[in-house]
Amino acid sequence: MMLIGQYDSPFVRRVAIALRLYAIPYEHKPWSTFGDAATIAAYNPLIRVPTLVFDDGVALMDSFAILETLDERVGPERAMIAASGPDRREAFRLIALAAGAADKAVSLLYERALRGEALEMWVDRCRTQVCGALDALESARAARTTPWLFGETIGHADIILATMLRFVCEALPGAFDLAAWPAISAHAAKCEALPVFQEISQPYHLVKPGEG
Repeated sequence: MMLIGQYDSPFVRRVAIALRLYAIPYEHKPWSTFGDAATIAAYNPLIRVPTLVFDDGVALMDSFAILETLDERVGPERAMIAASGPDRREAFRLIALAAGAADKAVSLLYERALRGEALEMWVDRCRTQVCGALDALESARAARTTPWLFGETIGHADIILATMLRFVCEALPGAFDLAAWPAISAHAAKCEALPVFQEISQPYHLVKPGEG
């Protein structure tokens, strides 16, 4: 099994952490969608990460699809999400909020880095969307007294919340004051203190077209 993508991506990182927590061995290929586009295209014509290439050669290229497949592989007893019912639905809601915030942070990043002159209306919209998602996640975390979002053990929602916040802080320094969201900030810090998060970690570095 081969995981393509760099660990500074919140989506690549969430998959890698899940693989490690599931004790599923994999080979990591830290290829960039800019510098290594042709190499990635051989496995994924969309040239997106994460891409997970299974032992039979099948490649999946979306973190949601990848984790659903891994959950099926380890079975409902070990899967880091409820098998059914309200907790599963709520987990997907929180995961979608965190993933959406990460997507909008990526949009803000590339708006600044690649356009040269940011379109103010688009920037304002993306900032509003990120803040809205953080507000909703803050409310959800503050309402819980359990160690993790869904009980006594870490789950997919916890992981993407932490990887998203790390990305927002490093890719957009100063853009969002996380003091406004103390519950999720503390939750993310708790995740980042775990050995698996420290091991699967990479400081953010923007690779532009033409760079390796």
